[in-house]
Order: sequence, then C-alpha cells, then structure tokens
Amino acid sequence: MHMSDALISVPTGVTFWAVSIGTMAYSVKKLRKEEKEKTIPLMGVMAAFVFALQMVNFSIPGTGSSGHFAGGFLLSIILGPYLAFLSMASVLIVQALFFADGGILALGCNIFNLGFVPSFVVYPLIDSLFKNKLTNFAIWLGAALSLIIGAISVALQTAVSGIAELPFSRLLYLMVFIHLLISIVEGLITVGAYNIIHKIYPSEDYSGDKLKPVVPIFVITIMIASIFSLFASEKPDGLEWSVFKIIGEEKEPTSLIASVHHFLGTIQEKISFLPDYNFHNNQSNLGTSISGIIGSIITIIFAAILGILTNRKTDR
Repeated sequence: MHMSDALISVPTGVTFWAVSIGTMAYSVKKLRKEEKEKTIPLMGVMAAFVFALQMVNFSIPGTGSSGHFAGGFLLSIILGPYLAFLSMASVLIVQALFFADGGILALGCNIFNLGFVPSFVVYPLIDSLFKNKLTNFAIWLGAALSLIIGAISVALQTAVSGIAELPFSRLLYLMVFIHLLISIVEGLITVGAYNIIHKIYPSEDYSGDKLKPVVPIFVITIMIASIFSLFASEKPDGLEWSVFKIIGEEKEPTSLIASVHHFLGTIQEKISFLPDYNFHNNQSNLGTSISGIIGSIITIIFAAILGILTNRKTDR
C-alpha cells in the first residue's frame, strides 16, 4: 500500500509531509517526558522486524493480487503509539530513500496511512473498546481496521490530488474490497507475532534491562529478510491491483507536477542503491537477500537514532 508519486499532487504531498513531520516532533516531545531508554533496542529491532515482513508479499487467491504485512498496529501494542509511529516512519523513510519503495513526495502520505492511522486512530479505539484487554480477537481487529482505514485514506488522498484518472468511487470500492481480504492475513500475522514476542518479553512493558532479549527477534528478522523474502509473490499489491483494474497503469501527469515528480524521482534514483530490493539491472535471489539484511540493519540504526533523540533531555 506504498503510494507512488504518480498518484499525489504537490499540495497533497506537502500537506501530509507537514502532518507527518509535525506528528514526529509531537511524539518526540511526549516521549522526552518518559523514561524510554530501555525500549530503544526493542524499538530498533521491531522496526527492522516490520521492514523484513513487509518484503514478503503473499498472494490473494482468485484475485491476481497480493498483499504484504503493514505492521503499524503490532508496533503500537508493543511499543505504544509514539514509539510505534517513529518506528514506522523509520521503516518507510528507509524504504523510500534506499530501496525506491514508495515515492518521496508521497512519503508523508505513506507515513500517515501506515503509521498515524494505526498509532493514533485505531490503537486508542481498540484500547477503549476492550479496556486494556489485548485478546487475540482485539489484536486481529485492530490490525484489520488499520489496514482498511489506511486503504480508504489512500483513495481519499488520490481523489483530493486529482491528477490520476481514477474515479474515486471505483478506486474506493476496489481498495476496500482487496484490503478486506488482505486484512484477514494482516490480523493473523499480527496475532502470531504478538504472541511470539510476548513469550520473549513476558512483562507487559517490554522494557528489558539488557540487549540480550532482542537477539531472538533480530535472528528471526534476518531469517525473514534473507530467506522468506525469496518466496514473495510477484503479483501486484492491493494498490497496484486497484489502479491496474481501472486504467491499466499509473500515468504520469503533465506540466509542473510532472516536473516535480521527475525531479524527486531523479533524486530517489541516485540515492536508492538497491531499488526494488535488488541489484541495479541484475535481479537475483542474492540481491533480494542482501537487500533484506542491509535494509533491516539500516532500519535498526535509523529507528535507534530516533529513539535516542527522544531521550535527550532539554534544559529547563
């Protein structure tokens, strides 16, 4: 569900960049009032865990489409909404800059859809509905709702942009339909991942005194990134499938918007050293595995840096 720049107008892109940056600043401010040093290693490895799982697309039978894990709600119930939002932002920034996954102009939209929605819309809703009791059904429902609301948000952002030949009602119907199916798997993966992590971290705060407890999650992350990613479906994801159903491809707009898209695309092409999670002009299993490992490590570092910044106490 990573949006490309071809779907986004400059005003829409800039607006959601501002919203995402503002939310990141707000999250850092809130976290500086708390003692979160112990969660930094877990924040880094959880961000990498989500990065790795997002590489593994799974086919949706009978549709010709595929889905991939989003992970925003999993991060929220493990780390809390503020760290979860920063972790997801880390994942999406690394994907856009180094792997050309999602557009640079659309990055703010992607952070909003995959980070803000599960952290600050769905997580509080599930928390209030189930009164802090994280049953498997509550986890599944939260993950599914996060994906569906995110899909609706994509359709709205595309419609507001008005640069793609995509009738809103048709796009909304297709996005909700395919993501309803994907959300079933999203919920199941979230439930399974949460229960595995809960066994590694029995305490509810998941703080941990040492780095040692994150090692099992890191090992699982590297296995997913280097091995399981090789079996990812090559079918178009839910967003691509919806666009192809309507117009066959994402068409680049003309005029000034096209110039902005081209400029940002050129920058992204120069920065991304493993585009589409593989070597330049040389697609191979080795390239996919290396991309997964390198991306996981970069994501850990990036998320950890954000975590450290939240613990810099300002002088009063």
